[in-house]
Amino acid sequence: QVQLVESGGGLVQAGASLRLSCAASGRTISYYAMGWFRQAPGKEREFVAGISWRASNTYYLDSVKGRFSISRDNAKNTVALQMNGLKPEDTAIYYCAAKNTYPTDYVPLSRPGEYDYWGQGTQVTVSS
Repeated sequence: QVQLVESGGGLVQAGASLRLSCAASGRTISYYAMGWFRQAPGKEREFVAGISWRASNTYYLDSVKGRFSISRDNAKNTVALQMNGLKPEDTAIYYCAAKNTYPTDYVPLSRPGEYDYWGQGTQVTVSS
């Protein structure tokens, strides 16, 4: 089992930056593809960013490309999402997710059902 705990959310003004962190425990995530999703009130959970377990590949929702950056530190069992230039439409609960894809490094996973483990989420609110 993998336990994921997100942190770093908050209330910020448009244009600000936030850095979300996801700390994993229970198992090493070295062989896990990791993803960030978000869910706004009344909307479906939406893929935001993903990273392969070797960090050789990253992929993003089109609307966050150039503003958000996903990274990982397998030695620390953590994944981060750097969010710059935040917009009110980025307001949502942000979730971290994991899926073991070993031995394949790059497996683009963008649907919630493709991930096995989830955190409890962290709220990001961007005011205009």
